[in-house]
Amino acid sequence: MSNLISSVAWVRRGVAAQHPRKYVLDDQELERVSALARIELEDARKELEKAHNAAKSMGKGAEGDEADDADEDDESAWVDEDEDAMDEDVPMDQDEQPQAGGSKPRGPTADDLAQYNLDGYDNEDVMPGMGPFSNIKGLTYYRNNDEDPFITLKEDEEDQEREELEVLPSDNLIVVAKTEDEISQLEIFVYEESEENLYAHHDLMLPSFPLCLEWLDFPPISSPARRDASTSAPDTAQFGNFIAVGTLEPEIEIWSLDTVETMYPDMVLGRPDKTAAHVPVPLGTGKKKRKKTKARAASTAHHVDAVLGLSWNRTHRHLLASASADRTVKLWDLNRDPTITGDGGEGEGALRSFDVHRDKVQAVQWNQTEPTILLTGSYDRTVRTFDSRAPDAGVVAVVGADVEALRWDPWEPHSFYVSLENGLVVNFDARALPSDLDSPSPARFTVSAHDGAVSALDINPHIRGVIATGGTDKIVKIWNIAEDQDTGKRQVSLVTSRDLGVGKVFSTSWSPDDPLTLAAAGSKAKLQVWDVGANAGARKVLGPKLAEAGRVLKEKQSGGIIGVASDDEDSSGTEGEGED
Repeated sequence: MSNLISSVAWVRRGVAAQHPRKYVLDDQELERVSALARIELEDARKELEKAHNAAKSMGKGAEGDEADDADEDDESAWVDEDEDAMDEDVPMDQDEQPQAGGSKPRGPTADDLAQYNLDGYDNEDVMPGMGPFSNIKGLTYYRNNDEDPFITLKEDEEDQEREELEVLPSDNLIVVAKTEDEISQLEIFVYEESEENLYAHHDLMLPSFPLCLEWLDFPPISSPARRDASTSAPDTAQFGNFIAVGTLEPEIEIWSLDTVETMYPDMVLGRPDKTAAHVPVPLGTGKKKRKKTKARAASTAHHVDAVLGLSWNRTHRHLLASASADRTVKLWDLNRDPTITGDGGEGEGALRSFDVHRDKVQAVQWNQTEPTILLTGSYDRTVRTFDSRAPDAGVVAVVGADVEALRWDPWEPHSFYVSLENGLVVNFDARALPSDLDSPSPARFTVSAHDGAVSALDINPHIRGVIATGGTDKIVKIWNIAEDQDTGKRQVSLVTSRDLGVGKVFSTSWSPDDPLTLAAAGSKAKLQVWDVGANAGARKVLGPKLAEAGRVLKEKQSGGIIGVASDDEDSSGTEGEGED
């Protein structure tokens, strides 16, 4: 699948800058970018030499090795292009003499030059209004820019561009990690809930395939926004609008969403030493080299494989947790210089590294109520929850299948949900879990949610007991969990389900402001916003819960789905059909 959206993240209203600034590559930014990109000539030369030697050892010479340079040193191969070139200078008065054989002289004659009157060239009178600068009538000739034909960008066009980029306090931003035609980027959409309108605002190019997103409002220490704010308004230096991106590369990029046309991220976490480029080394030693290369050595300072999950700590706002295919979970301090030299010494790279799983770690999330507790899920078919200050004292749940997604329940601090590859969604109480794999790990309840992997999961932050799931069966489902007052058991019922036309669903996310608005995306590289309240059955089931939460059900005219308008469909969107 070359075209898909792998992750979706909301930005709540009032956070984004009303007038995003444009990227400016000044001297300070150029210095930061140079350090970020590690573009130093000596380092580049060393890396090129390593790559050249590695390529030769694998039987692949560098470009240009096959070129035949033998003739370049042969002076006899050089030929003078002008066969009639003179061996010595000739006086000007003899230059125009007839040559042997009666041929005409090559230089101009006196008669030929007479027509130009070169002897009296300096004596000619210049007529008024003539000359090379006759068209300049003074700098104050045009009263304003609108009258000046040489200024193509008029003031009203600048105002129009400023108005087009404006984000109102009543608008949400939706960030999607999109890959299309092997080009990866972040697309930032504006969702106008009152107008039922969704449109693309700007995009940011990514160097690698994005896998996960996490929004945060804490500016990293290397952010230009934090540098500028600290000099003018120190109070604003601690807040912002940023998105963290995990990719196939073992690095985490943090981008500002309030800057358009950005070329480089504000911070890169986990980039190893600039001279420690990963050069492929063959495994075999004989004449036939294996194509497979040696795996990168594990490091406590940075990841060495793809970053699969991210979670920002909303209490300790400078902390970011990451889950990786290298089987580790790492803790990052955004107030720390991200530079890593060598293997990463004291005070460099990740703040902590946790080896709590035996296979790829798919997902990680902080507990909002107890901000030092982490929840992790892995392909080793276990889920672990532990205190980041004492990871060895955690508890574990065996789930029987690969973990796809997990979420803490914001309404019950000790409860969490796990979605699995076998189509199940399981709910656990962390207080009832054992500390070892040999003991049973009872689940509170289990839901057979989808035919295939449940690749997307989210808990409604506004209405208690409402969750959304999405699967590889291309269906998005809304579930209601009610507690029996007599027995205390949970009763799970399906509220509504719908094919949103996004293909296999890879991400579902509830709006942080509207209780019945859900964003979904998947294998068709298409974003859809679903107003669940447009469904009559959903209004009947969730209406009482809305009233209990003090929210009002809003009537909308979109029919339930809001998408981005294109040439062959309207903005209301339709239930998509077709192949992935």
